[in-house]
Amino acid sequence: MPRARPARRPIAIYYEHPDWFRPLFAELDRRGTPYERIHAAGHWYDPLDPAAPYGLVFNRMSPSAGSRGVGHAIAATLPLLAHWERLGTRVINGSRAYLIETSKALQLTLLSRLELPVPRTRVIHRAAEAPAAAEGLRFPVVVKPNVGGSGAGVVRFDTPDELAASALADALDLGLDRTALVQEFVPAAEGRITRVEVLGGRFLYAIRIYSSGDSFNLCPADVCRTVGGAELTRSACALDAPKNELRVECVTPPADVIRDVEHIARAAYLDVGGIEYFEDARDSKRYYYDINALSNFVADAERVVGFDPFVRLVDYLEQEAA
Repeated sequence: MPRARPARRPIAIYYEHPDWFRPLFAELDRRGTPYERIHAAGHWYDPLDPAAPYGLVFNRMSPSAGSRGVGHAIAATLPLLAHWERLGTRVINGSRAYLIETSKALQLTLLSRLELPVPRTRVIHRAAEAPAAAEGLRFPVVVKPNVGGSGAGVVRFDTPDELAASALADALDLGLDRTALVQEFVPAAEGRITRVEVLGGRFLYAIRIYSSGDSFNLCPADVCRTVGGAELTRSACALDAPKNELRVECVTPPADVIRDVEHIARAAYLDVGGIEYFEDARDSKRYYYDINALSNFVADAERVVGFDPFVRLVDYLEQEAA
């Protein structure tokens, strides 16, 4: 008599944002793929439990969760990922990638180790240190919380006096871990940044996002329209998208950029994510500046890039789970 096959263990989607993952859930539902939603804000676990209930875990925790009142889950996520990994569970964007995701300082250290160009930066852990840290930097500068996303807490200072006044008033936001970057503000050519998405650590697509410069939130799922002016259907980020006037277009990066991005992904243990760069409006020099382990695919992707990345994402998840 043939032996019965063991029941297929579900894929776990560990997430926090209420809107970003609706397209992912919809594609999993459409296929009938067994999966379980684990919301980071209300999850607990037993670190001594040896059971591995999931065939695969997809980590979708966001470092911008603090702006939605869920900052407490950011630090709690790292030991949870390590627990799943100890059980032998395949974790997409596991603990090593998440460590990079949740520290802009570590991202710059990684990019520097890879000998890739980054904006000149100093790292501080007290607001009073900001003016001294900025000495020798070209103004304007920005102060960025080390843990953050979607532009949360980033402030531009045009002069040393402005920065000194804010530091003296203790008005600088150092974020959840009380660490921040004091970084030269590089004017992006044509007000655009390029975001290159990877899946399985390999190039998936790239987009240019154009901004007026009034906001540091360049979430691709928030983009309102194409460069040609066509309105985009936003299936995610519905709560935030009306607040900006971002425009987007699909691009094919130079071959050396694709090599750089895939190299970054390997070094950061990044399975799924986006790497961002821009070109200096003053001299066209390229700077890499952000590694995103939480990839929000561009709004209305079929119109912008010609295919639905969530379909390819679920293909990848099912392959890895198998």
